[in-house]
Amino acid sequence: MNTQLERKMSWVYLINLIFYIIPLFTVRFSPWQYLSMLSALLLFLGCYFWAYRCNRHNMHWPIAGIVLVAALITPVNPGSVSMFAYAGFFIGFAYSLKRYLLLTALLLALLVLLDLTLTIHWNLFLIMGIPIVLAVSFLGRAEQAKLRHRLAEQQSGDEIKQLATMVERERIGRDLHDILGHTLSSIILKADLAEKLLARQQADAAQQQLTELSQIAREALSQVRQSVSGYKHQGLTAEVARLLSRLRDAGFVAELTGEIPHLDSRRETAVVLALTELVTNIMRHSKGDSCQLRFTEQAGILKICLSDNGRQADVKEGNGITGLRERLTAINATLKLQHNQGLTATIELPQQSTLLQEAT
Repeated sequence: MNTQLERKMSWVYLINLIFYIIPLFTVRFSPWQYLSMLSALLLFLGCYFWAYRCNRHNMHWPIAGIVLVAALITPVNPGSVSMFAYAGFFIGFAYSLKRYLLLTALLLALLVLLDLTLTIHWNLFLIMGIPIVLAVSFLGRAEQAKLRHRLAEQQSGDEIKQLATMVERERIGRDLHDILGHTLSSIILKADLAEKLLARQQADAAQQQLTELSQIAREALSQVRQSVSGYKHQGLTAEVARLLSRLRDAGFVAELTGEIPHLDSRRETAVVLALTELVTNIMRHSKGDSCQLRFTEQAGILKICLSDNGRQADVKEGNGITGLRERLTAINATLKLQHNQGLTATIELPQQSTLLQEAT
């Protein structure tokens, strides 16, 4: 799930650096001050675009960098208040309301501390700085709300697609039942009649029945192809959504974390079958009410963890788990079962690039 800021307008938003740039042309500075302001500007730009490349959960480092650069350059150029404003924007975008209020209060306290402890040659540093930081931080909150709305619409769209897929499957099932039910009855009738005609040595009549039988079969094949045309299997993402829906229908609170990976068809099929078996076991044997499915990747290893909070006895590995292990072994994957306040099943699957490196 993409939780990054849109970068297409990032250069335009730099116009707010005007408070920092104007003093360069209106005030006389010494050479080392010009050099320090240029260095600070470059460091700020690095942190600024770093923040745009980060998602919301990893934005603390570039924010800290911006605040540090702004604080260090403030004694030279109090127009650094514009840099503090960018920090306020990213804080508003990245954090929950509680952390946003805390960090914004700390940022404003830092402005007050700098004004009290440093000799700042701009008497409007606080008068303009505090409103600017607050206003821009509100824009960050608005951007976060817009992102949440966009993600909610995307999730809603995905759910609609899944429902459409289920409806399409049901339609295909009904069509195949109607088509094949009637057609197979006709084929059986024609075959029986041809057999009786051959027994009576009425070859021409039997040939006519066989010709009609062949025509019926061809028409049925054409109808089946038309019925399933345009239907495509939706892959791992759709199957995960279906399994989570099954768990919720069974009374579990089912949560999904991490990004669902893209796998080749062979490994995707094996993972889908494995997750289906594990979900079925939870629904049959777990006495819990909560289940989590996590996708993580570390050092070229994809880990898929399915855990529940059921108080069940140790699982006896029957034919289902044994077959599951064999299916995973065929794609170089492993299965680990662990009991700790419930059952956690972990599938570890080397990514394709890792397998190629080991092969070479």
